[in-house]
Amino acid sequence: MEWTRGPRIGHGSSAAVSVAAFHKSCDILAVKSADLRRAEPLQHEQRILSSLDCPHIVTYKGYDITSESGKRVYNLFMEYLPRGTLTDEIRKRGGKLDEPRITRYSRQIARGIDYLHSRGLVHCDIKGRNILIGEDGAKIADFGCAKSADEVGSCCGTPAFMAPEVARGEEQGKPADIWAFGCTVIEMATGRSLWGGDGGDPLSVLYRIGFSDASAEIPGSLSEEAKDFLEKCLRRNPEDRWTTSQLLNHPFLVDPTTCSSPNRASDSSSSSPTSILDLGFWNSVETESEITKSSSQFTQSCEEEVSPSAANRIGQLAGPSGRWPGWAGNDVDWVTVRGNFGGGGDRDGGDNDEKHGNAGSVEVEEVGIGPVGSKEQEVR
Repeated sequence: MEWTRGPRIGHGSSAAVSVAAFHKSCDILAVKSADLRRAEPLQHEQRILSSLDCPHIVTYKGYDITSESGKRVYNLFMEYLPRGTLTDEIRKRGGKLDEPRITRYSRQIARGIDYLHSRGLVHCDIKGRNILIGEDGAKIADFGCAKSADEVGSCCGTPAFMAPEVARGEEQGKPADIWAFGCTVIEMATGRSLWGGDGGDPLSVLYRIGFSDASAEIPGSLSEEAKDFLEKCLRRNPEDRWTTSQLLNHPFLVDPTTCSSPNRASDSSSSSPTSILDLGFWNSVETESEITKSSSQFTQSCEEEVSPSAANRIGQLAGPSGRWPGWAGNDVDWVTVRGNFGGGGDRDGGDNDEKHGNAGSVEVEEVGIGPVGSKEQEVR
């Protein structure tokens, strides 16, 4: 298989996220990479993500191990969602979302959490930065902290989104996901974390959540239905919190149309690209400043109109065989990756040794195939 590693679009506590362009299929994916010696969290995420199949969870696309600059690198491939995270969406829309959009995204997130809980899993780090926005709405991502609901061990996640029982180090089960979900709904409504923590002292945040009498401040601008819904999510006793199945039947989340999508009407220009011919991808690599302006995972947003430069690039694809488009930004941001695909020869079906730009050749050692062909401080 042969693919090109594009510009970095995000990073987490243990891995970096880049665009990956596959030469033969023209697929555009997101690749999350880490040094193999420190890749256990990423391998754990691969094991979890590869077992899931839900429209409200980011789609797993496979993995490989490559040799790059003398180092072995573990790469996890996922669908690429250029609109970025829910936190980016909130910022783009003026610092908060209107209630109809909050309801639609909340419904989709709740369905994703319900799917996980039905499989005996807990995410352990639900928050705006771990929700991606695509053409069909919100999708849960980043399963580095996910575990079995019955697993006993150290707590994991982001302090400002931890439930009281997690802050005290007692347990981290399904109710903890519900608490974090409630905090995420408030983030959509206010643009801020319910308990602060953006650059603050995480120990102070954990004390307020776990050991003080502080109660959650539910925004007064929300409807009575929304306030009641949040009250069900943010009960301090985990046994009193509603389950996802109960929440999905709450009036705040009941879908009157059963087929509403938060992006169909006003955001139809955005999409999750799977080909280099897709407009969203061309716009996502338009300028280096656009690529690097956000450090959160999958944070690239799309422009709304076709630019002449994008059209010119697409025209280059129709040129002589082997000619690749003139990507914006530094050529050194793109690294060609090639090697045997599952031991059965090159995925592209050829041995083209041409280098693209200043790209370097990288050997693929191991391949796994998936179905269908600003960082916050975390505790792990």
